[in-house]
Amino acid sequence: MHVRLFRVPVTLLTAVLCIMMTGISCDSSGGDSTEEDPAGGGTAPVTGSTIAGASVALDSVLRTIPDSVLTTIRSEFEVAYFHTSHGTHVSYGVFGLPGFKTGDDVKFGVSTTKEAGKLYFRDNPGGFSTPDLSQTDNGSWETWVNECRDWLEAPENANVNVFMWSWCDIGGHDASDYCASMQTLINEYGAGGTKVGPGRARANPVNFVFMTGHANRNNNVGEGCPKNQAAIINEFCRTNGYYCIDYYSIDTTAMDGTYYEDTGDNGDSESYGGNFYEDWQDSHTEGVHWYRNRSSPGGADEYGQHNSQHITANRKAFAFWWVMAQLAQ
Repeated sequence: MHVRLFRVPVTLLTAVLCIMMTGISCDSSGGDSTEEDPAGGGTAPVTGSTIAGASVALDSVLRTIPDSVLTTIRSEFEVAYFHTSHGTHVSYGVFGLPGFKTGDDVKFGVSTTKEAGKLYFRDNPGGFSTPDLSQTDNGSWETWVNECRDWLEAPENANVNVFMWSWCDIGGHDASDYCASMQTLINEYGAGGTKVGPGRARANPVNFVFMTGHANRNNNVGEGCPKNQAAIINEFCRTNGYYCIDYYSIDTTAMDGTYYEDTGDNGDSESYGGNFYEDWQDSHTEGVHWYRNRSSPGGADEYGQHNSQHITANRKAFAFWWVMAQLAQ
């Protein structure tokens, strides 16, 4: 199988700059960008898209998912999601979504243990020497791939069929090595993989969901920086038909579809003149336009970590469910 890899060298100077200027670190607590797609209008994404960026991270798009597909997601998928603090933008959003609107407790029911009628979402189930992709890149991708093999082949993980890892700060890391490592796992454990089938390591194939990294305020553009890293990952996914939750796109695109390249991971933008997500939340109605994220299903209200508003994690939860809907159809 020929795999097209996009390898962009990361210079030491740029790598250090991207890491130093972010000023934000991840910890283990808790749990489309290059297209600059507009988020406004509430229209469904272009048919054939595999990138869950700002154009799909909308409540109006979420509501286009048929109930029959949501039922399939809740009954047939088991998600394993590994992350540190920035990864809570997905998990806290997913855990809060059932409390958004009438009926969402059923439609988007989720549990961190196996529970009938709810999506089984295994949040940080452990078993690895590194907790996120950034720390993996600081160590060894070969080690990570081998640990993924051991984890996916363990009997207790036999029913996991969605596998996701998030980045801490993607600045200065090797996005091409990430893509190549994911491709190795897909070749072995994805649909038609060499280790899937009767008498092999796994009976059931796994869907591997890619992720880009969060935006870094005033430091998104340049070799090894978030926009450029997202371009590598998104192009790889588009070329190969893989699904990706595009943190960078969601972080840098306001609800009216305006792209702010200087934005960080919280909606703060000098070119906007403030925080576009805080302003949108303050001018819209809870329970109609946005909801409170939660640290666990039915747990305490929490912003996604490194956030001062709920919109970022709301949108990343919408992106997650959109990806799940594509996998279920």
